Amino acid sequence: MILVVAGVAGSGKTTIGRLMAARLHCEFADGDAFHSPANVAKMEAGIPLTDADRWPWLESIVTWMDGRAAAGESAVVACSALRRAYRNVLLSGSAGARMVFLVVPQSDDEARLAHRAGHFFPQALLRSQFAALELPEPDEDVPLVRAEGTPDQTADRVMEALGLQRDPPQG
Repeated sequence: MILVVAGVAGSGKTTIGRLMAARLHCEFADGDAFHSPANVAKMEAGIPLTDADRWPWLESIVTWMDGRAAAGESAVVACSALRRAYRNVLLSGSAGARMVFLVVPQSDDEARLAHRAGHFFPQALLRSQFAALELPEPDEDVPLVRAEGTPDQTADRVMEALGLQRDPPQG
């Protein structure tokens, strides 16, 4: 299975994605690593990405997902996937790909980003993400998961939403 952990900036995609990869004993990739230098520079300058900026980025992520699937490997990738069209691209090519969408209120997300250091995405761009956001509809089969409480609690909700069992503790 290839799992895409989606949501707006600051929703916890990377943290939850890493936890899910550890729980599923597979590789994790952060969608931010697939951005071109031009995209990163644009975001650092406070300029929202356009669809023209995002398509090549999404295609890079799909290529990575396809590589894992072709090798028979499970993997987890974090990606904003703000719009239905983006989610369709990410899920249409990889057999067995699943997605969850982390949901956090905008006010909580703004507070999270205000305390995040060392990331190229400035807090000022968050409003553009919420403006572009199309939450998954029921026919998309993309569960919405509240990103609240501890990361482990959110990861537990992801496991439940996907019908996955948590490994018993070792030792």
